[in-house]
Amino acid sequence: MPEIRSILATDCGSTTTKAILIEKRGEEYRLLVRGEAPTTVEAPFDDVTVGVLNAVREVEELSGKTLLRDGRLIVPAESESAGADLYLSTSSAGGGLQMTVAGVVKAMSAESAERAALGAGAIIIDVIAVDDGRKEYQKVERIRNLRPDMLLVSGGTDGGTVSHLVDIAEMLLSADPRPRLGIGLKIPVIYAGNREAAEAVRQVIGDKVDLKVVDNLRPRLESENLGPAREAIHELFLQHVMQQAPGYSKLSAWTSAGIMSTPNAVGKIIQTIAEQMGIDVLAVDIGGATTDVFSVFHDTFTRTVSANLGMSYSICNVLTEAKIENIRRWLPFPSDEADLRNRLRNKMIRPTTIPQTLEDLLIEQAVAREALRLAFEHHKSLARGLKGVQQQRTIGDALDQKTTGETLVQMMELDMIVGSGGVLSHAPRREQAALMMLDAYQPEGVTLLAVDSIFMMPQLGILSTVHPQAATQVFERDCLIKLGTAIAPAGSAREGEIACALDWNGQKHDIPFGTLQVFPLGAGEKAEIAVMPSRGLDVGAGKGKPLMAEAEGGVVGLIVDARGRPLALPADDARRMALLRAWLAAFKLPIPGLEK
Repeated sequence: MPEIRSILATDCGSTTTKAILIEKRGEEYRLLVRGEAPTTVEAPFDDVTVGVLNAVREVEELSGKTLLRDGRLIVPAESESAGADLYLSTSSAGGGLQMTVAGVVKAMSAESAERAALGAGAIIIDVIAVDDGRKEYQKVERIRNLRPDMLLVSGGTDGGTVSHLVDIAEMLLSADPRPRLGIGLKIPVIYAGNREAAEAVRQVIGDKVDLKVVDNLRPRLESENLGPAREAIHELFLQHVMQQAPGYSKLSAWTSAGIMSTPNAVGKIIQTIAEQMGIDVLAVDIGGATTDVFSVFHDTFTRTVSANLGMSYSICNVLTEAKIENIRRWLPFPSDEADLRNRLRNKMIRPTTIPQTLEDLLIEQAVAREALRLAFEHHKSLARGLKGVQQQRTIGDALDQKTTGETLVQMMELDMIVGSGGVLSHAPRREQAALMMLDAYQPEGVTLLAVDSIFMMPQLGILSTVHPQAATQVFERDCLIKLGTAIAPAGSAREGEIACALDWNGQKHDIPFGTLQVFPLGAGEKAEIAVMPSRGLDVGAGKGKPLMAEAEGGVVGLIVDARGRPLALPADDARRMALLRAWLAAFKLPIPGLEK
């Protein structure tokens, strides 16, 4: 196989198509240029490839390379100045992959189905279970009206229940669902339940839907097998959903490795980074309509999408779910509830506007904190061990074994948080992105904070499936902007007491409880730091126990967050606003009324 020296990759989003050109320089791969153009999946073009060619033309102009001829991409490369060795693409144009999942028990098989679908990059529009409390006719009506792209059916361990799965199949037969795209086509249904019931299910709905049978999601009560269902979802997405979208069959013929859904691709790069660096990672992509959260803890990957939490189209949903007082608590200036509601409603009806004043910006960032917090709570509720399982314990592990169904997200074990999406990637000051992530996620112990500079994680995700080394190198050197390491003791103490003492380079620093402090530690710099927490606080070694930590610097520096965990804001408005202003001052950020 010839050496791959140049890679062209595009991401077709719902509004913008982004193209990047990666080249091998010496012994490593680096981002050369990027270009973007409006996505053209809708009228008057009705052809996604028009937007792709427009984005690639910008890359051509910036790089000086010839990448197009007669309206087609030059792949493989003809010479160093003409063409690229690989062309890859991801897409979320056309609303992404919308799925309904069905299971026997809501807290077990239906939840496993939900995890499988979310991990494959889907948006879950409903979860239906035998025990979900709805009447049969309500479920039938719901399936008929939703018109998902595909359905996933699961339930029963191998050799277990058959009758409940036949009931679900008969419910689908009654609903006679139609797919969202493609007139007259059968809707794809993936069956991933008890293998003993597969034939009975086939007899009920085999003629009415495009049925694909894969291995059981829960072959045994104590194990989960999500891989085969996720692969089937991805395959059917390419065959059914992508092929119906305007221009996708042409785009698919151009690519070197098929088209991948955007959230699935972001999940791939997060998994690749966690595996190659041997770390636990939490990543978020906060958009205008949805917020996606990805995590890898102890090699277990979880993705969730909060389809109603976003910064423009869904900003009023954040207001409804978080409540106005939770948004107001992050504002360091007096605010009127009616005025605040009106500002957020204006953003919803004019989603492309950007903040014009410092107050507007701080309101938007307050909403972002709540959207991130709520999406993270949703993520923790699904990133769990298996429910309904009895675990055998020995005397030796009885004290430290985690209980069944407990969340996998352990903040003290988290190594890195990556923020992506306009409000984080394009914050006017990187310190603002760091402060938003600290407030929303409340990391504990020692955690590296980073942001995606220009949102190229989707392209790097699909690249990681064919060339993980190139994807990792570009991710680390050109995509990821390290903000710095945060040291955050968990627990609480009296305000003003010493929360922890830091010792490095022969200097000692006492950090009072309730404060935020930032120390200079530049990008590429590392420091061995001795952290001594006070008796009731924990930085990772146990309450009151010292820890030697390697801190990595960044554009913000070394952050010591001694505000306690969980973070509590005073109920009194004057005290709360004074604290918020002190925290902004710690990051040298502008304060309303004192901007100059």
